[in-house]
Amino acid sequence: MTIGDLRPDDGVVVIVFQEVGKSTKLLGTLEPGDSILDFIGPLGRASEIEKFGTVVCIGGGVGTPEIFPVARALKQAGNQVISIIGFRNKDLILMEPEMRSASDELIVATDDGSNGNKGFVTDMLQKVIDRGTKVDRVFAVGPVIMMKMVSKLTEPHKIPTVVSLNPIMLDATGMCGVCRVDVGGETKLACVDGPEFDGHKVDFDLLMQRLRVYLPEEKRSLELFEAGNAKGCSCGKGGCRG
Repeated sequence: MTIGDLRPDDGVVVIVFQEVGKSTKLLGTLEPGDSILDFIGPLGRASEIEKFGTVVCIGGGVGTPEIFPVARALKQAGNQVISIIGFRNKDLILMEPEMRSASDELIVATDDGSNGNKGFVTDMLQKVIDRGTKVDRVFAVGPVIMMKMVSKLTEPHKIPTVVSLNPIMLDATGMCGVCRVDVGGETKLACVDGPEFDGHKVDFDLLMQRLRVYLPEEKRSLELFEAGNAKGCSCGKGGCRG
């Protein structure tokens, strides 16, 4: 789940989410006019936007909406923007027109090649490097393993790489410490020190380990929610009238 765009003229914040757990499935049940309890932001540190030269913006899956405003801002700052977005298959491709409008060049890849361009975002980035393009900076948002592999690819080429981390968060104020990550051997809080960090300094293995901590509880919560829905209950416990 991520913020994909802002429309200040009509007061709209665009949120893109994929229904995979209880919270996102609950969001998927909302109708026009419904509401949620709280919506707070902006939090953390703003993206570093300046004229770097040639910038590659990489979005993986639902990381694409998050990289879109970054790519747009970088292009407005005078950079040549090459965007690479990757998905498992063509049916999951999203925000292609928006990304094209924010880019000087857009490369869309799918894992299975169903859109005619087979490969991972790292394969596409390697092609950009191999063709002789001097890349001055890379921004990457997506699954942790994707950001790890992008960072591993760019490090030998000494290309500064910025990644947006997605650890578990609780209060998003820096008080609880749940979102702590290891960056360059130091503990950082993604909610206040990030979410963007130097990809060459992030301990991605530790981050992936921490993201798996509550998988059993998340699975059980989803099972209870789906069981409640099957009984016509909206609370996910099967004890109400829906």
